[in-house]
Amino acid sequence: MTIRTLPDLEPNRPLTLPPQVERTLANGLTVIVIRRPAVPLVEVRLRVPFAGAAVATSTMLTNTLFSGTETLTTVDIAAELQTVGGALGAGADPDRLLVSGNSLASGLDRLLEIMAEVLTGASYPANEVETERERLIDRIEVARSQPAHLAREALLGRIFSGHPYEIQTPDVAESRAVTTADLRAMHDARLHPQGATLVLVGDIDPTRALDLAERHLGGWGGAGELVTLAPIPGLTSGPLLLVDRPDSVQSSVRIALPAVGREHPDHAALQLANLIFGGYFSSRWVENIREDKGYTYGPHSMIEHSIAGSTLLVAAEVATNVTAPALVETLYELGRIASVAVGEEELEQARQYALGTLQLGMSTQAGLAGLASTYAGYGLRLDYLAGHAERLAAVSRDDLLDVARRYLAPALTVPVVLGDASAIASSLEAILPVTVRPLPS
Repeated sequence: MTIRTLPDLEPNRPLTLPPQVERTLANGLTVIVIRRPAVPLVEVRLRVPFAGAAVATSTMLTNTLFSGTETLTTVDIAAELQTVGGALGAGADPDRLLVSGNSLASGLDRLLEIMAEVLTGASYPANEVETERERLIDRIEVARSQPAHLAREALLGRIFSGHPYEIQTPDVAESRAVTTADLRAMHDARLHPQGATLVLVGDIDPTRALDLAERHLGGWGGAGELVTLAPIPGLTSGPLLLVDRPDSVQSSVRIALPAVGREHPDHAALQLANLIFGGYFSSRWVENIREDKGYTYGPHSMIEHSIAGSTLLVAAEVATNVTAPALVETLYELGRIASVAVGEEELEQARQYALGTLQLGMSTQAGLAGLASTYAGYGLRLDYLAGHAERLAAVSRDDLLDVARRYLAPALTVPVVLGDASAIASSLEAILPVTVRPLPS
């Protein structure tokens, strides 16, 4: 029998950042252009600050933004985009509205022209608004039938109580009440270029791309103040919140832990600590409750960054009868990483993964555009990644243990479980104090 071993990991390749050019237009729009000539396409990302916008109205606005202007119907817009191999769409989260799309590189002129017409003259036709309203309500009702969604809502309500981040799903009644006039009013008040960033990545000449952006979007105006949210509240540990979902055959386990933003000195070490705990498939938590015990299929943990703060979130779906054992093992793994230094090989594996995903994230035009747009929203540029790669490479076992003690200790957890309280409450109470709450109607 021939025994084959895995090859040794190659040394880390230096992170090569593509050159970028930047121009801030007179109206306040920042334009960033990155030449990436791999394929004759261009990726477009327009990020507009949208913090504090009413959730139902902002969701309806993004769903209907491309539904027509004074001169173009929604069909016309789609047809015009098709002529340049293009597409445009919009979405919003608690921090920003994002217009994203792509086209043939030769079609950038027309793509930006269409985008400008929508930004300056979206009409929100009543018939399109009504159609999208019904679709949105259907999606809300489907989402609120899903345990994972309900568990996230419960966790957000606990960790962000009273903060705008608490509500991230539109309310059905509020969605029904949104009018065309509401959408036009929000558009006029919030969809303006001050503080916005346009990122263009592709097989394009940077100077020409900047000039095209200025030609088409330099006339985009609108008055309005940038809304700044208060920092998220500090996490307060307390009893486990058990949201009762009678007869549920599984439990949704959610835990929040403190985290830090990308520019914080602890961020690199915390990223690696999270990976080792539960942030990728080779993590301890996955090995424990999936591979070893078979409690769940896809447990995961991640650091969720927002403008007003960052939080580490832990999530798993488990069968009802193993809810308590799964929670015990989760707390055990948090306690282990917060009290015992990780091995050098384990640290190096996580480091290689983190550095590799940095390289992979920049390997496509779409990935590069997404990264550049995301970082721009935090006042950063791609050169941040070079420094971050150096910080990841420098994290030691002692650094990681120190950070894990301060951010991942079980005493810091804010736990929420959604499941059948009659079946799991008593076993959970043997682990932690429990507060039971009915499922919101």
